[in-house]
Amino acid sequence: MTHQINISEASVYVGTYHKYNEGSIFGKWLNLSDYTDKEEFYTACKELHNDEEDPEFMFQDYENIPEGLISEYGMSNNIFQVIEAFGNMDENQKEPFLIWCNNGHHSLSDEDIDDLISAFESDYIGEYNTEEDFAYEQVEEMNLPDFAKRYFDYEAYARDLFLGDYWSDSGYVFYNS
Repeated sequence: MTHQINISEASVYVGTYHKYNEGSIFGKWLNLSDYTDKEEFYTACKELHNDEEDPEFMFQDYENIPEGLISEYGMSNNIFQVIEAFGNMDENQKEPFLIWCNNGHHSLSDEDIDDLISAFESDYIGEYNTEEDFAYEQVEEMNLPDFAKRYFDYEAYARDLFLGDYWSDSGYVFYNS
């Protein structure tokens, strides 16, 4: 399993390029949950570095922020909407949602978060120990006679399922839309 992100504890260490270039890493950890939007966050950054006329912020480190929403030099315009939506999401869907975003060619930083969640909910099947376990469940839903199930090649069926209609990562299965 991947590392679980606790987005309610998202934080950024904010310094400036000027200070860094002068040999100082002075800054402070700011918790994103303390701010309602990007503008309010940047106001706090300006207050923190009010000893510079026009500070160029440097996000030297960050924690509990999903991939693609922040870099050393800036953050996505969507970051606060994503944090809010992620906070409202079911605990058991957070990890597979991030996997789906990272592997499904979806971008948290560019796409509308409500559209992403809706598409994820359509694609997410569930968590399984193996791809064969998923194939076994699919066969069970077919209501085949017990006689046929004894001869069924679950391994080959799983391989075929995941070559086309489904994909999996870290035990989570998704429809390949």
